[in-house]
Amino acid sequence: MKKFFGFDELDTSFRKEIIGGITTFLSMAYVLAVNPSILSLQGVEGVPDSMKMDINAVFVATCLAAFVGCLFMGIIAKYPIALAPGMGLNAFFAFTVVLTMEIPWQTALTGVLFSGVIFVILTLTGLREYVINSIPMEMKMAVSAGIGFFITFVGLQSSGVIAGDESTLISLGDVQSGGVLLTFAGLVITVILMTKKVPAAIFIGMIATAILGILTGIVPMPSAIVGSVPSVAPTFGAAFEGLFDFDTIFNVQFLIVVLTFLFVDFFDTAGTLVGVASQANLIKDNKLPRAGKALLADAFATITGAIFGTSTTTSYVESTAGVAAGARSGFASVVTGVLFLAAVFFSPLIVTFTSEVTAPALIIVGILMASNLSKISWGRFEVAVPAFLTVFMMPLTYSIATGIAIGFIFYPITMIMAGRRKEVNPIMYALLVVFVLYFIFIN
Repeated sequence: MKKFFGFDELDTSFRKEIIGGITTFLSMAYVLAVNPSILSLQGVEGVPDSMKMDINAVFVATCLAAFVGCLFMGIIAKYPIALAPGMGLNAFFAFTVVLTMEIPWQTALTGVLFSGVIFVILTLTGLREYVINSIPMEMKMAVSAGIGFFITFVGLQSSGVIAGDESTLISLGDVQSGGVLLTFAGLVITVILMTKKVPAAIFIGMIATAILGILTGIVPMPSAIVGSVPSVAPTFGAAFEGLFDFDTIFNVQFLIVVLTFLFVDFFDTAGTLVGVASQANLIKDNKLPRAGKALLADAFATITGAIFGTSTTTSYVESTAGVAAGARSGFASVVTGVLFLAAVFFSPLIVTFTSEVTAPALIIVGILMASNLSKISWGRFEVAVPAFLTVFMMPLTYSIATGIAIGFIFYPITMIMAGRRKEVNPIMYALLVVFVLYFIFIN
C-alpha cells in the first residue's frame, strides 16, 4: 500500500496520512448537518412537503456520496483531496431549482446526473479544461463570491436573523428570540475559533452551538447518539424518475439548470485542485500531475451522489487543513471517506442541527468564499460592472442562476464597448445567447 500511494516519494507515512485524513474530515464534517438541512428546506415556511427531500435519506446520501467520492479521488487520482456535496451547489439546487423554478427535486437530481455524465464526456475528451479556461478568471471569482453572499443570506434568513418586511422587503428579525440569539452566539463562538485558527473551527463551533441550544431548550435533545442507519430509499434512484418528466427536461430552463451545475462545479474543482496541490507541493513544472484522473474522479462522484439522492458532489477546499496536518497522498482521502461512511450510524444527532445551529457555518463559509472579491480588478469598469452584477444579483434575486446570467450577459457588452472584444473568448458570446434565451423562456 505504501508503494501504491507513493509514500516514499512524497515523504509521508501512515501516521501522517491518517492524521491528515481525520483533520480533513473534522474540517468539513459540518456538511453532514448543513446539506440535509438545505436540501430538505428546513426552516423555510410555507413550502409544501412535495418540495422537501427527506432529511434522513439526504443525510445517508451525503455520507455515501462523500465516501465514494473520497475513494475515487484517493485511489484513482491519489490526491489528498476530499469530496462531498458542494456548498453553494446545494443552495442552488434547493432554493433556485426547486423553490423558485418549482422543478421537482427528483428532476433536479436528474439535472445533477446529466451534469455528471457531461463531466465525464468533457473530461475524457479534454474539453473540460478548455471550457474552464474560456471563462475569465475575474468572472470565476465573481461567481464564487456571489455564491458566498447567497449562502450567507440563506443562513441569516433560515435562522430568523433576517425576516420579511412589507415596507422594505427584508429587515432585522426578532433579536430577542431564542433562535436568533443562539445563531449570534454560535457565530461569535465560530468567529473566535476561526480567528484563533483552531483546526475544524466550523465543525467545533457547530457542536458548541448545538450543545448551547440543548442546554437552553432551543434545540431538541437527541434520543440517542448512535442509532440504526436511516433508509435512503426516499431519494435513492429518484434521479432516474426525472428522466420521464419530459415537459421539464426538454426546455431552456432545465438546460440552464444543468449548465449551472456544470459551471459551478467546474471552478470549484479546478480551484480546489490547484490550491490543495500547491500547498502540498505537488505541482511539477507548473502542471498538475494526474489532473485528468482528478477531474474524472470528481465527475464519477457527482453521478454517484445523484443516484444516492444529493446535489453535486465536488472537491472541498477544507482538504488544505489535512495537508497542513501532513497529508500528501490519496490514502488520506481514503481515511476521510471511511469516516464519512461511519457517520451514517450517528443519524440521531441530526435533530440537534437545526437551522439556528447550521446558520453560523453557512455565514462563515460565505465569508470565506467572499474573499475572492479581492481578485477582481474593480478599477476597470468594464470588468467591475459584470462582476458586481453577478455578485449582487444572486442574493437579491434569490437565485444563483440569475446572478450568473446577468453578469455573463453584461461581460461581452462592456468588453466590446471598452474596445477589448478580442479578449473575449467565443464561449462567452455563446453563453450570452444562452442566458438571453434563459430570461425569455424562464416564465
